[in-house]
Amino acid sequence: MNKISEIAIIAGSGKFPFLLAKAAKSNGIRVIILAITSSAEKGIEKIADKTYWVELGQGKKLIEILGKEKIEYAVMAGKVNKSTIIKQSIRLDEEAKNILQRIKDKKDDTMLSAIADRLKDFDIELIDSTLFLKNFMSGKGPLTKKKPDQKQQQDIQFGFSIAKNMGALDIGQSIIIKDKAVIAVEAIEGTDEAIIRAGGLVGKGTVIVKVSKPSQDMRFDVPTVGLETLKAIKLSGASVLALESGKVLMLEKEDMIKEADKMGICITGI
Repeated sequence: MNKISEIAIIAGSGKFPFLLAKAAKSNGIRVIILAITSSAEKGIEKIADKTYWVELGQGKKLIEILGKEKIEYAVMAGKVNKSTIIKQSIRLDEEAKNILQRIKDKKDDTMLSAIADRLKDFDIELIDSTLFLKNFMSGKGPLTKKKPDQKQQQDIQFGFSIAKNMGALDIGQSIIIKDKAVIAVEAIEGTDEAIIRAGGLVGKGTVIVKVSKPSQDMRFDVPTVGLETLKAIKLSGASVLALESGKVLMLEKEDMIKEADKMGICITGI
């Protein structure tokens, strides 16, 4: 890879695109943001050198913008609602239709790999989305004042191997455990909704385990948690958030740890 002087961020929802843009700019890199209209948050224009708004499904427009800006490196950051694609509730242009028609299934990895391959046809390299964010990755051992007790530690170990197997099938990256029983599995709804659902099923005291896929491609779909995750944890009454060490991106990391300490929630790295 040549020295990077400019990147394009294809931005979905959440704080990830903001964090990435700020980190890239602090490294002296010019940032062009292609914000997905139905997903990206307002205000993202303030941290970019230039911003374009693109509808989900406008593949041709996205590629034309990247070409116009002479972009060599692009990054995907933030979530896009996959259900809208599956329900076909968006208008796809011919470029987007051609990509979807060529794939064997609609797993996250399959769809995102197809997009990466198509960008490569135009000499645009999709790069590691955590390249400038290594300090925000989950650490090893307890990150909060509260540590997991013996029973919680057993739930973490029990859930870890199951979550890894689940990730290998590209189902989801989070699992919620209580008393060595699987309470909820993350699927298309995302981590936060799965956490809340688990709390509704069994009440307080659940343990959340979030991992990367065994063959995680760090260019996209990197597992993330943030302050919104903590809100879901508080609402559900969960006790522990266990994250695979070095593999989960912690948005607002310092604030997360402070808030978790206030709430009496344990965050620990596996």
